[in-house]
Amino acid sequence: MSTTASDPLATLGSLPGVPDAVDSVRKAVDRVYGHRVMRRRSNEVTAEAALRGSRGSAALAGADWNLEEVRRRTDFSGEDEARTVGAALRLTAEAGQLLSIWRQSPLRVLARLHLVAAGGAAPDAAVGRPRLAGESVDEPLIEAPLSGADEVAGRLEGLSQLIIAGTAAPALVTAAVVHGELLALRPFGSHNGLVARTAERIVLIGSGLDPKSICPAEVGHAEQGRAAYVAAFEGYTTGTPEGVAAWIAHCGRSVELGVRESTAVCEALQRGAA
Repeated sequence: MSTTASDPLATLGSLPGVPDAVDSVRKAVDRVYGHRVMRRRSNEVTAEAALRGSRGSAALAGADWNLEEVRRRTDFSGEDEARTVGAALRLTAEAGQLLSIWRQSPLRVLARLHLVAAGGAAPDAAVGRPRLAGESVDEPLIEAPLSGADEVAGRLEGLSQLIIAGTAAPALVTAAVVHGELLALRPFGSHNGLVARTAERIVLIGSGLDPKSICPAEVGHAEQGRAAYVAAFEGYTTGTPEGVAAWIAHCGRSVELGVRESTAVCEALQRGAA
């Protein structure tokens, strides 16, 4: 991908098609934040967006449950799909608690997210730290070749330094790159997709684009389908301007679909139907 020494992420904002995607997302987010329901009932919209975002992220990880089942269920132990949905719900709840730490120590946040996602399901020594040489990765959906542990550590550190240094890149661009890098690296032995999508959420909230967390990109990723998600991600892994731009645009469309979902929630609340 194209970079500059001072702000590698910022150059991505000028890739063909990316400015249009950024502008479209900004307008969509502004519209839902301007909805009259948001003046008095934004907490309800946030809570519903969290639930629907969790369901979407879990669906991409292989647990495609009906929303009402996610809403109704209280026990997420037992079978693999239930544990996946439980992990997604825990991650979404945790994301809002980590915003202040993200800009100072993103690696600490990622470790915490993996710990929360694992929920004690993995051996203690493997939870909350990047995988070591020779350790395997259990990751549904993503089948791209795995980088070695040394490369993972180096790229994670590079990503961390970019976040700490700050960037002039639009929030969508930064969120998409964080998401894409974590999917590409799969730094943990499990739950990498869930962690990557939660990190995307943290960037979108912390950047100020979606401060109330009402635009769940996870909904849009799931709605576009697993095949489209993988295809866009594979474009990102090529490192070509076209592939990276297509991934950013895919993430932008996902945010817009999340906006559409929350707009529907606002309309339902306004009608007294939710």
